[in-house]
Amino acid sequence: MAFQFPDEVAINTLIGPGSSIHGNVKVNGFIRIDGDLDGNLETPGNVIIGENARLRGTVRARSVSVGGVIQGDVIAPEGVTVLSSGMVIGAVLTRRLLVEDRVILNGPCVAVDDQARFDEALSEYNNRIAYESATVAASRAAGQG
Repeated sequence: MAFQFPDEVAINTLIGPGSSIHGNVKVNGFIRIDGDLDGNLETPGNVIIGENARLRGTVRARSVSVGGVIQGDVIAPEGVTVLSSGMVIGAVLTRRLLVEDRVILNGPCVAVDDQARFDEALSEYNNRIAYESATVAASRAAGQG
């Protein structure tokens, strides 16, 4: 049984089958992806990654249900559900995790119900990402000089 989205019933944004987006997407509300997204996704609402969807980038949302493939990190404080057709290759950071049978989940996973521990894990994650970004930028700058 998938994680339920009790607060919202209407999907505000839909990236349909056969659609392909290259670049970051920021939406306000509930989004369903059934196509391809090569970029980060950010919303204060909920996300459904459909069975045939492919996403390469970081997903930041209230909650995420994965039926397709995410190659990147998933940060969703309220919950992450990975359905049997789903795959996440990247870190998962949440307070509630549901993983069905036959799922591929490859990466570090932090699922803590305590808000303070979640906030601490999120802060550590954000610091690690900032450090990695600064290191890459410094390497590129040194290579150009």
